[in-house]
Formats: sequence, C-alpha cells, structure tokens
Amino acid sequence: MQKLCFTSVAMIAVGLLAWPALAQTAATTSDGATAATAPPRTPWGAPDLQGTWDYRTITPLERPRDLDDREFFTEEEIAERETAAAARLDAPPDEDSGFITIHAPYWTDPGRYLLEGGRTSLVVDPPDGRVPSLTSEAVARQAANRPPARPDSYEDRSPYERCITRGLPQAILPGLYNNNIHIVQTPGYVAVVHEMVHETRIVPVDGRPHLASALRTWFGDSRGRWEGETLVVETVNFSGRMPFRGAGENLRVVERFTRLAADTLGYEITFEDPTTWTRSWTAAYPMRPSEGPIYEYACHEGNYGLANILEVARDERAAEAAAAAAR
Repeated sequence: MQKLCFTSVAMIAVGLLAWPALAQTAATTSDGATAATAPPRTPWGAPDLQGTWDYRTITPLERPRDLDDREFFTEEEIAERETAAAARLDAPPDEDSGFITIHAPYWTDPGRYLLEGGRTSLVVDPPDGRVPSLTSEAVARQAANRPPARPDSYEDRSPYERCITRGLPQAILPGLYNNNIHIVQTPGYVAVVHEMVHETRIVPVDGRPHLASALRTWFGDSRGRWEGETLVVETVNFSGRMPFRGAGENLRVVERFTRLAADTLGYEITFEDPTTWTRSWTAAYPMRPSEGPIYEYACHEGNYGLANILEVARDERAAEAAAAAAR
C-alpha cells in the first residue's frame, strides 16, 4: 500500500490534533503529487466516514523513555526502525524449529511504517508522550485483582484469550494484527465493526441520552454527535470485566473521527478515569483505506489455544507433584 504524507503532522507537533481544521487540506503522495481532498458526504448531508479503514503502524503507544522529550525520530532512526520492521515481516518461516507459533512474524501484520513525520508516540497529550501515572487506588486495585500465575479454570484466563472480547478501547488501538475497522452510516446511527474479535458497535447519533448507569456492557454504552465535520463518540458504562490498563467501570472514552480526505480518516481518542490515572490522556493517528474487506474473526474455529494453556498448566502441576513425592 502506498505510504501517504499527512499534513496533520505539523499540527500534532504542537499538541492535540485539530482534525476539523484539516478537513479541507491536501494529502501529498510520496511522488509529490497533490489531490483534492474535499471530504465526501452522505445522501443526507453528513460527513461520510464509511469504508474499511486500516490503522497499522509501528509507532509505539508511548514514547520510549530514552527519547526524553523528543517528539520525532531522526531520519536515520526512521529508516532503521522501518527497515527492521520490514525484515521481520518478510522473514521466511523457520522450518528447522519443528513447530509454528501464532506470534511468528509471518502470522502477524503490525505494519512497516512509523506515522509520517516520525512521531515517537501515539500519545499526543500529555506532551511527554506517555500514559500518566496510576493513582494509588489503581495500584492497590491491580494488586488485589492480579490473576493466578497458573489457571485452575478457563475462567482464570482473560476474555480475549477466551474469544469473548478484545474490549474497548483495546480493539481500536494499533496492535500485532487485525488493525482494521469498517464504518457504516445511516441517518440515525453509525456502526463500527472491529476486526479484532468481530464485534460491532452501534452508535446512535440522534441525541438520545446514555443508558442508566446500572446497565453496563463489555464495550460500554456509546453515544455520538456531530461537531462540524467531526463525529464525536462518548462511551461510558463499562462493565469493568475487561479492564484497560487498570481502568474499569469508571472509564470514559471520547473518540473523534474526521474525514480529512478520500484516503484519510483522522482519529483521536481521549481516556478519562480519575480513579486510575492522575490525569486524562489522548492518542491520535490517521487511518487509511484498507487493502480489502474485513473477514470474520472466527476465534473459536479450530482454536486450540485455551485448551493447550490449561493442559500445559496441569501437566506442570502433575510433574511438580510427582517430583515432590519422589523426594
């Protein structure tokens, strides 16, 4: 896929993104050509966000600590990191290993490129490019809820391993693979299909209030509204059963989708939970059209992962018990 140069980079460098201000700007391709980028609209006049969007990137969520306050990699660092990423993805299978692992490079697709301009993190606020510190309450909560080192039951494993959910916002942050969403719009709703664990969010945009706080779900309760060219989606009422970096029921997520051009969807996501972090924080990155449609993430079809996890844990315990009995 052709690598695009986004004019939003300059805005990112000075702080939070101002996607709406960029909606009438131009995107420049790698050969220097420019194209008209007036965002398309739906038949009923709303900004058209529809399509399958790809958000792969090797830019890390947080700025590496050894970079201090540097917002951008040097040209040499960009080349080094992108060359290494391409080499990992293009490496042939190790036929001498005797087995295939799901984490082998040829099974994954995290991307080959940093965000254009060489940003050192997806986090754009705070300015240090890092997720804020946990509160003392969050540290204590994580210690109390730490899962057992060895599973006694499938219920000891995460909902993700059990193919229940990837959870929001994890399902829309760049990761090891399946970095795609599909957006469909009607006059009163926006549907966001997440490739990771095949979940669909139905987001009303008709002004209705959130559900009562007693009604909590895996993905939370999302409500959308239009602010100019930007779709703002606020999600609350998380169940807390799929915590994100320690945040649970009190998490509030605000997303902003802006169609910057035919080939560019601006995305910004803000996290708020005063019981988890010492301040709110924001990540931002552009999305581009996917190379193809999203296929079903049939997680349980022929998936032996969970059974194997439990089997190995029980075999280890049996071996330890046998060794103890032999002493």
